[in-house]
Amino acid sequence: MKVVELNHVALSVSSLEASSHFYGDTLGLEPIPRPAFPFPGAWFRIGAAQELHLIGGRAAGLANEGSRGGHFALRVADIAAAERRLREKGAAFRGPSPRPDGVMQIFVQDADGHTVELCGP
Repeated sequence: MKVVELNHVALSVSSLEASSHFYGDTLGLEPIPRPAFPFPGAWFRIGAAQELHLIGGRAAGLANEGSRGGHFALRVADIAAAERRLREKGAAFRGPSPRPDGVMQIFVQDADGHTVELCGP
């Protein structure tokens, strides 16, 4: 498996409007189109190729809820190779499965329970 780059950071937020204002207006991040996920959110460009994904609907004090909670994503060159590597290492994971825009994703947790998304073709 070859990791290519950090793709995006996702944050679960309690107020999508307030968070979008902060990241868009206060920090000046450019809003970008978002696939038609069945839950509220907003996406922003970070630098040349990275993104910030806000996921709305977080209740105050709510703990991480898997892939919809806080996670980071690594774009991989070959999702099938990533799946093979995880199987070889005996890691528990979910996927690969397609997002609404067709990008394939795998979710795996680190030793502390932080969710890492591997995404790619």
